[in-house]
Parts: sequence; C-alpha cells; structure tokens
Amino acid sequence: MKTHNNFYEKLISLGNLTLAWRKARRGKTKKPYIIEFEKNIEKNLIDLHYELKSRTYIPKPLKTFILRDPKTRKISKSDFRDRIIHHAICNLLEPIYEKIFIYDSFASRKGKGNLKAIERFYYFVRKVSRNNRPNGWFNANQIRGYCLKADIKHYFEEVNHDVLLSILRKKIRDENLLWLIRQILNTNFRMKRERER
Repeated sequence: MKTHNNFYEKLISLGNLTLAWRKARRGKTKKPYIIEFEKNIEKNLIDLHYELKSRTYIPKPLKTFILRDPKTRKISKSDFRDRIIHHAICNLLEPIYEKIFIYDSFASRKGKGNLKAIERFYYFVRKVSRNNRPNGWFNANQIRGYCLKADIKHYFEEVNHDVLLSILRKKIRDENLLWLIRQILNTNFRMKRERER
C-alpha cells in the first residue's frame, strides 16, 4: 500500500493556501466575515502559513446555531480561516481517498451530490422494476430491489478520533499533517466536553 510522507510543506505552501481560500469563499463573497478577512488577504494567508509552519496554529472555537430546514438541527461552524485550512487539507487528501470510496457514496464529493444521487437512485429503480412499473413481475430476469438511506446521528461529534487517525495513518505518514488533523479534531472534542458540563 502506498503511503505519503512529505505532505506538510505542500499543505502550508502559499499556493495551496490561496487555492484553499478561493474554494472556501466560493458562493459566499458577500458575507461580512469574508469581506473582513479579504481586507488584508495577503497578510492573513501569510499569518496562516507561519502558524502552520511553526506549529502554533490553534483552530478557533466552533460557532453553534440552530437551523430549521425542515427538521431542527444543531450546526457547528468553523471560523473562516479554519475552513481555509480544511480546504487546504482536502486539496491533498481528496485525490488519495477518492479512489477508494465506494461509487454510490454521494455526499461532499466532486461530480456527485444530491442530483447525482437521485439520478443513480432512478437508475436502480429502472433496473429492478419493469421500466418503472413495480407491478407485473413476469419473468425470472426481474428482481426486487431495496434502498437504504442512512444518517448517523451526531456523527462528527461522536466519531472516535483514535480510530479515525489510525485509518489515516495507513496512508498518511506525515506526522506534521497528522498533528494538524488532531488540532482540528480536538477543537470539536473540546466543544463537546464543554456542552456536556
């Protein structure tokens, strides 16, 4: 199995941070926090670079709010500068892990999403029915199909960080990158502990 050792220098490069900033701001350019960050974009990206390089980077606490659309959900949102770091990490990890994800997983993946998931669902409906007609099972070539839609409650709050890091370690051997991922996970864990008090 191929492992990756020297990712951190690529991750903290100004080129990768600039690309990550562009991705993080996409569709949100009118938001006040983006406008504020971009008033001094060069300095802010260079500051992030140096915090990462010196390993002094600490993610800001998550902001939590309630969203009702249509069901009530508690959403925790990272600060914009932290989302840039998330995108910077994804820029490197996505090409590695995309190859091993199952085809029919659609959330947060390039070229996938809700519309593609619905298209894939209807592909299978046609495949297991008689051209979308569930009645009339006339021959042995037709099969009945099942669909599973699942959502893991509080997944991001409850996922075992040690297990997650051990999975990442199978492919990623860069200790600096693993340190950064631990920093991000620990922010989430600290917030969970504070809510439990």
